[in-house]
Amino acid sequence: MDKQYPEGLVEALTTLRDYCARNDYKGWDPYDGLNSRVFRAISLIGRSAIIRLCWIQLFKRSPLNLRPLLLVPKQHNAKGVALAVQAHCEMFHAVEADPPLAEVLGTQDTLKAEISRLSQLLVSLATPGFSGPAWGYNFPWQCRREFLFPAGQPTVVATNFAVWALLDAYDITGDETLKDTACAAARFVTEDLRRTPHAGGVILSYSAMPGNDTIYNASLLGSRLLTRIYTYTKDDSLLDLARQSLKACAAEQRPDGSWTYGLKPVTGWIDSFHTGYDLDAYADYARLTNDHTYDEVLRHGLEYYTTTFFDASDGTPSYYHDKRYPIDIHCPGQLPVTLDTTNSYDRYRPLALKVLRWTLDNMRQNNGTFMYQKKPGISSRIPYMRWSLAFELRSLAVTLRREAQRRAEAKD
Repeated sequence: MDKQYPEGLVEALTTLRDYCARNDYKGWDPYDGLNSRVFRAISLIGRSAIIRLCWIQLFKRSPLNLRPLLLVPKQHNAKGVALAVQAHCEMFHAVEADPPLAEVLGTQDTLKAEISRLSQLLVSLATPGFSGPAWGYNFPWQCRREFLFPAGQPTVVATNFAVWALLDAYDITGDETLKDTACAAARFVTEDLRRTPHAGGVILSYSAMPGNDTIYNASLLGSRLLTRIYTYTKDDSLLDLARQSLKACAAEQRPDGSWTYGLKPVTGWIDSFHTGYDLDAYADYARLTNDHTYDEVLRHGLEYYTTTFFDASDGTPSYYHDKRYPIDIHCPGQLPVTLDTTNSYDRYRPLALKVLRWTLDNMRQNNGTFMYQKKPGISSRIPYMRWSLAFELRSLAVTLRREAQRRAEAKD
């Protein structure tokens, strides 16, 4: 079976899935240092924003995993579970396109049962107390020196991933509770998030907390969430708000096709995977609404993304537009998703397969997991469930589904 697909793809996917399943999709995270029971026991140091920030960075940057020693537990993370749901939905459709894949992925009935189980888990991870279902992370984290996100504090980013996962699962299982939960999450965006007027539109805030109000990918993921929910509810007010956000962020696309991370100078960097998020939002809007207002924004951005962040000769990804390292697993992991979302996979397939080969050769570890970041010196090989494993699981599953569909089309 593996010989019929890009070398190593099927084996990498199934081995990674088995590892994640053995851990029930619980794991550590680059930013979970404040979950340390040791840190919490020393109450005085936890009162300082600088100390909290330094503590998180110590865990994030250390190539040694300090979490077992300092008592950071493995836990479920809502975004990680959402990515696992999406990965299983992709595997379901891969088997649908190429039934012999059931030998290694499981039957559609088996996959559907796991999709249902993980989806119910995802629903249970929603944070109560907001205008609609919303999702955050399982750890508190310090955002620079400005503010502290409590554990569970919902963000539009995590909520976007949860909503899309639940609706993907609904489309397969027909479970109305998944659809109802996902659609109700629109109220979190429309009622709890702030709107910063900009360029004739608005930029949606990252969370309901003050600050981080002008982050482009966060606002665009809000648009993406609202657009998807609109296709089920036909609530025009959702589409109107989505369009306002798309308009504001389109105005900030630079002449070369890029976006900085955000509007403020302190958020002026340009990176790979957040650019992919931006493109996904415009592509999904066009596909779901048949409104092609932003086709040129999308075309220009996709050309920038594919030529700037990936070496066409050998598939090596880069984190920043002007600096390769650290190569984060999100960089290669996002590429198949964005190529699929923009309906560009076939066009860029040679590049996608080179990046896949590079990733398997350079970031996959002996136990089938994937490292967090590759650096010129000592790399971080800690297996982070949300950031590395579930993200790459979805990436591999998207690639396999696209390849399975190509095989099916070739037989017709």
